[in-house]
Amino acid sequence: MSVFHYDLCVVGGGINGAAIARDAVGRGLSVVLVEAQDLASGTSSASTKLIHGGLRYLEQGDVRLVRKSLKEREVLLRNARPLIWPIECVLPKSPFVKRPDWMIRFGLFLYDHLGGASVLPKSRKMDRSQHAYCLPLTSDYLEGYIYSDCWCDDSRLVVMNAVDASERGAEILTYTRCVGFEMRDNVWQVTLEDTQEGGQRRISANMIVNAAGPWVQSVLDGVPDVRDDPDLPGTRLVKGSHLILPKQFDGDHAYILPQEDGRVIFVASYQQDYTLVGTTEQVHEADPRDAMISETEADYLCQAYNQYFGREIEPSEALFTYSGIRPLLDDGEVSASRVSRDHLIYHHQRFDAPFLSVFGGKLTTYRLVAQEVVDKLMRLSGNYGNGWTSRVPLHGMSVGKAGMEAFIRQKRAEYLWLPEVLVQRYAYSYGARMDYFLADLEDESGLGVHCGDGVYVAELCYLKEREFARTVEDVVWRRSKLGLQVSEETLKNIEHYFLGGFCDENSGD
Repeated sequence: MSVFHYDLCVVGGGINGAAIARDAVGRGLSVVLVEAQDLASGTSSASTKLIHGGLRYLEQGDVRLVRKSLKEREVLLRNARPLIWPIECVLPKSPFVKRPDWMIRFGLFLYDHLGGASVLPKSRKMDRSQHAYCLPLTSDYLEGYIYSDCWCDDSRLVVMNAVDASERGAEILTYTRCVGFEMRDNVWQVTLEDTQEGGQRRISANMIVNAAGPWVQSVLDGVPDVRDDPDLPGTRLVKGSHLILPKQFDGDHAYILPQEDGRVIFVASYQQDYTLVGTTEQVHEADPRDAMISETEADYLCQAYNQYFGREIEPSEALFTYSGIRPLLDDGEVSASRVSRDHLIYHHQRFDAPFLSVFGGKLTTYRLVAQEVVDKLMRLSGNYGNGWTSRVPLHGMSVGKAGMEAFIRQKRAEYLWLPEVLVQRYAYSYGARMDYFLADLEDESGLGVHCGDGVYVAELCYLKEREFARTVEDVVWRRSKLGLQVSEETLKNIEHYFLGGFCDENSGD
């Protein structure tokens, strides 16, 4: 039996793994990415959805990380515009913040300028005259500051990095687990297992990158002798939980709420009809896939919210909760909230062929992590090729200099027959890639069977053939956030499609 050979095998289909695959294949390497479940099925779909510099990290004195993150925020906003967009963040004046006003203003001034030129509005003072921001707050918190950051569709950002990598020649293997690594004649032999249908096969690679996030240590368990390395870094698994509530206030802005324990809680409009409240920070020692919000965390988030808002909430009002595990680089800090969000790329030098592991990191700096990894691989392997991803938008994710509103108007004019709500959803989800399943159609009948709630077979075919979707969960929770909105009947119809059937012609109509 022939064994497929690659220059690079990337283990892990989260944001770091997908970005590494994209960067590497763009520099001429043959690449395979291996993910045990679906793309973005772990930490990368369970974030607080922010692309930000980290105002809290500035307060902790990590100016270098904040500067790097702010610079990268501008790059990502330019290169993945439908998936990343600006938001205004309201920071109410709080008794829990002991610093004087001049120090807060100076901190926000630094935040505005550390990253260099920015297209985002500068910070400003908020007072009682700004009703849109003040209305939901209690009378104790009607003054403060407003600053800018960015919101992100985290799981789609992962998927689009993987799609871009695939379209440049990388092979993307989802629902495939690496179950063994063996060095033979200076080449890695990797045993793969299909996690849906069973069965194993083998590939070979000149280089390995372990970008498995919370499972980075678990992957190393299958690598011979790696645990004998006294310098091997450690990880701190920290759970962050979130509540999704019915819409609590009008507007697309967010609130940053300082707490008595020194943490901050983020409250934002979510998917137009909901409000997101997060996040917590709890040490997690069980399997990362078993992460669920605890009663203590839900109470904490509600209490944090209720200190600031006129209408109080309770855990039973949550429509949905989600929890993710942040694999932080263990730097010895006692408090989880003070552990660095920076990363470390570790070279396992005991092996003749390159093997790198990525420890830590944050969503905002994922592209920089990938660039650093591939730079190191190029040096170790004697290959040539400069970094390129800062200059090139994700494929199909450029909407033009006129911005999203102009892009949506253009698509409405192109597809006059398409309901406005679908034009908007497709534009934000797919950017120019919406043309892949809409081009040449003359009316809704071309979309195929309607599964219900605005989900058509044409879109499902695109997601299956181009975006590696294999289950109903892949579609409604990671390729979209439709899981909060669609009916049980629609879910059954989508599942029927993935089982090889056809949706009921009358369902959802």
